[in-house]
Amino acid sequence: MADEKKVEAQDFKTLFQTQTMDVPGEGDVIKGKVISVDRGEIHIDIAGMTTGVVRGSELFAESSEYANLKVGDDVEATVLEVENENGEMELSFRIAGNRKAWDNMKKWMKEGLTLKAKVLSANKGGLLLQLEALNGFMPVSQLSPDNYPRVAGGDKNRILEKLREMTGKEVEVKLIDVDENEEKIIASERAVWEDSQKAVLESYKVGDVVDGEISALTSFGAFMKFGQGLEGLIHISEIAWQRIDHPKDVLKVGDMVKAQIIQLDHSKIYLSMKRIVEDPWKSVKEKYKVGATVKGKVLKIESFGLMVGLDKDIHGLAHISELSDQPIANINDKFKLGQELDFEIVSLEPTEHRLGLKLAGVKGKKAQAEKKAEAEVKTEKPKETKEVKEVKEKKEGKEEKTAKETKPKKTTKKKSTSKE
Repeated sequence: MADEKKVEAQDFKTLFQTQTMDVPGEGDVIKGKVISVDRGEIHIDIAGMTTGVVRGSELFAESSEYANLKVGDDVEATVLEVENENGEMELSFRIAGNRKAWDNMKKWMKEGLTLKAKVLSANKGGLLLQLEALNGFMPVSQLSPDNYPRVAGGDKNRILEKLREMTGKEVEVKLIDVDENEEKIIASERAVWEDSQKAVLESYKVGDVVDGEISALTSFGAFMKFGQGLEGLIHISEIAWQRIDHPKDVLKVGDMVKAQIIQLDHSKIYLSMKRIVEDPWKSVKEKYKVGATVKGKVLKIESFGLMVGLDKDIHGLAHISELSDQPIANINDKFKLGQELDFEIVSLEPTEHRLGLKLAGVKGKKAQAEKKAEAEVKTEKPKETKEVKEVKEKKEGKEEKTAKETKPKKTTKKKSTSKE
């Protein structure tokens, strides 16, 4: 009995040292079973040998695994102190929980699982998320079509405003990159959307013509909704055969249009409106001829010339050098938008969709070329003809021969002798 009382009196640290077992040290992860859950404290039985306690900030309530513990739950915790002031092992869920959280992230990414994330804040590049106990990031490009910020002109400040509106919201995401060493987690809402639309997307193929509604306009193109929740982009170059400066020139939100699918890349769908109508440039030579005079409307004024509409499909360029025989100081003072003028067609390239014009009655580049040629003639010496050159060469040859014949011969003096 005396020996038993002596053992009971020993502190926990000494007891561990007398047993044939590995003694956990500070920083080790141990397993145990929850025996009580009190406000601000959780007590854990560690293999029936001692009691551990987790309290305060070490409870790690940020993780769902540790937020709702109850008696009987198996847990892992990290040893902070082998024995505290109460003779209990001081434990932390935070360190073990953080390690467990990273393990979970890697597992969920590998398995392609969907999880919920809370939007904490936004910057111009995307959204900062809370994923369980860890922070992650979702780039703007990984947002679903419903949450993607479509802003006219691509104004970055307006995009940021749209992103900030999502702060506090929950989104469903998949993990596409997890790097514990770099403490980096990249999430994608678009990947979840792609999975939900996979069956719908598979029912379409490149070349299909679809009916839809214009849902948004940007400087680079128009978005069109079609089918069951699908949305595609019609790039500005695929809206019409003629050159346009902005999609709003020919479209408005709510318009019902037809378009052809030209590319399917998971959730990225690209469409074309112009490809389902005949290219007007194929028959342009039947309508317009080089040298012909035509009526044209000034559609746009640039520093280099005028964009001119000959009809609703065919537009041409009148270069500034083809608008006057005299230098133009300010093209905006001479021409106005919507002005109708007579032009002469100077070039026509159907395959390149190019048509060159000059203002009727203006010599333009031809006059400039003539003036340049005249200036060059005045500054250059007249060129000798072949016949003149031959006569000149013969004359120079005769003069050289005569000079040789009339040249006085040298005389040699005899040396005087002493006898002379």
